[in-house]
Amino acid sequence: MNLELSEEATEYAEQASRAFATAGGDSLVQRAEYEPDRRGGLVEPVLTGLGAWDLEARSNPIELEAAAALCRSAGYWALAYPVAERLARPVDLAVDGLLVVAGPVPSAAVAHLDLRWAAVTLDGNRSSARATPATRPPRTSLFVSELELDPIDDDGAKDVALALTLPGWTLLGMLDRAIDLARAHVRLRTQFGRPLSAFQAVQFQLADAEVERMGVEALAKHALWSVQTESEDALADALALRIAAAESAETVFRAAHQLHGASGFCDETTLSWLSRYSQPLRRLPLGLSAARERLTRLVGRRGLTGLFGEPLGEPLDVSPV
Repeated sequence: MNLELSEEATEYAEQASRAFATAGGDSLVQRAEYEPDRRGGLVEPVLTGLGAWDLEARSNPIELEAAAALCRSAGYWALAYPVAERLARPVDLAVDGLLVVAGPVPSAAVAHLDLRWAAVTLDGNRSSARATPATRPPRTSLFVSELELDPIDDDGAKDVALALTLPGWTLLGMLDRAIDLARAHVRLRTQFGRPLSAFQAVQFQLADAEVERMGVEALAKHALWSVQTESEDALADALALRIAAAESAETVFRAAHQLHGASGFCDETTLSWLSRYSQPLRRLPLGLSAARERLTRLVGRRGLTGLFGEPLGEPLDVSPV
């Protein structure tokens, strides 16, 4: 099992990050919030120029890695645009993207976009999807809109793992940026004549956050490999990534906010925007409790295969002695 991305995918991610920075960088999400009708127009030309929609993520392993790396770059810059969802689009439907939905009120962060959507449940049931008109401003809705679904078929089982994994890479990019912002902040600010980064308590907080981020990165690469190889555990690995990413986001963003102090909640700081727009990824399509329950039902007592090719422990023997 090779958990390193190809050189092509790594280089592609670097080019994407430079393109996003040149197009506006951190201002892109701010401009999208202030002018929601321009949400797509701000980044779609950049993505088209990168050849994002030409990536064959479902059939070419290298291009799947490039798609994941692109999602990570999009997360790093907190693009207010469903890059992962568009890259996960099914090839047998005339749609622009695929959304994983769950619960009695299916929703997704797709407001103010004139795109054709398909939706798939965790059971593989597919529908055509239409976002209802936005009733709240992006400031409070974060572009999340309820969806109206029209069932198509139940042939979407193979879609789910990919459609869960790629947003996990987007959230990983956000964790990358939160760590970078926290490091830069504590190196710049001083207390008692010393930079904050010199204090052991600060170092411990950053170390804990980095360990969490590294764990998500390892699981993201494993889930991507599982999708590449069409493993029978691909859905379980994608759910495990979703759970780990949401859990780690709590730790990483808490540490970053604490180290920034009150300024971390002000719009003058990039962290505030990054943290706010991470919320849809952390809460949709499933919250932590629901995702854990779903994974538990999926793997049962056999457990996850994990990174090492063998089941992580044997089922407990509960037979009478």
